[in-house]
Amino acid sequence: MNPRKLKKLKKQFRHQPLAEQKTAYIDRMTAYYHEFNDYPAIKLLISNVLLADKMLAAGDLPQQLPLLQLPDDSEDLIYQNLNQKFPQGDPVGDKLWDKLTGALPHLDHDLRYFRDYLEEHYGMWAYTPRPFISDLADFVGDRAVLEVMAGNGYISKGLRDAHKTVYATDSQAWTAENETGRHPLTTIEPLSARDAFAKYGEQVGVVVMSWSPDGLPLDWELLQAIRQSSAQVDFVVLGEPHGATGSTEFWDNAEFVENAATRKLNRHYTNIDLIKDHVYLVR
Repeated sequence: MNPRKLKKLKKQFRHQPLAEQKTAYIDRMTAYYHEFNDYPAIKLLISNVLLADKMLAAGDLPQQLPLLQLPDDSEDLIYQNLNQKFPQGDPVGDKLWDKLTGALPHLDHDLRYFRDYLEEHYGMWAYTPRPFISDLADFVGDRAVLEVMAGNGYISKGLRDAHKTVYATDSQAWTAENETGRHPLTTIEPLSARDAFAKYGEQVGVVVMSWSPDGLPLDWELLQAIRQSSAQVDFVVLGEPHGATGSTEFWDNAEFVENAATRKLNRHYTNIDLIKDHVYLVR
């Protein structure tokens, strides 16, 4: 399935009240954790989801995640484990086989759903792990940073915690639709991307834009403003070209810089699902 379409699919339980939805999802993941206790490769994925949720609930940046995808040999792992514990044809072993293999499709769905859960419950669109923020802080150095479209401010909070000067801004146009901007982790100034750059562009050395809204030309408008200005800034963009983020105009016209700095920025910003977002330096 196309990741862009997958991201937009609406599951029935997504329309439940937020608190109930969180409980239902985390309860299911906790149940999987115990159900697959004897399968370390599967249990590791589940434990990563639970830990990330725990850290975010505490107001912390989460850990780096592996690709949340079940091993291709998951059924073989279950068969080998049960075959060692039960003789052929044992009804207890057969019942466990049916239970575990029957749970795999549901677990696979819930692992793939984790990004949607983060969007809906925490307003986190780009999964932003602490190791990536550390790399970004190193890249920033002693320069000031403007973050546009900051949402709830995960990136800006991380950089401020690293003692960077950050102007965090967001139009806050999404607060009526989802959790984006409703629960900021740090102070965020209500400015559109273009207005924010007009105000702070000459004062910063780095502009950060994470997950510009899909299909809207806000990113293209900002890129044109940067190109037309005399400001000397590095433009750091987190997104998926021609996929889940940004506008066609932006990705068609962006000029990408590939160097040691971009490789370092991406070493801890890794894909967690079918969406192939990446960190880019754009000119």
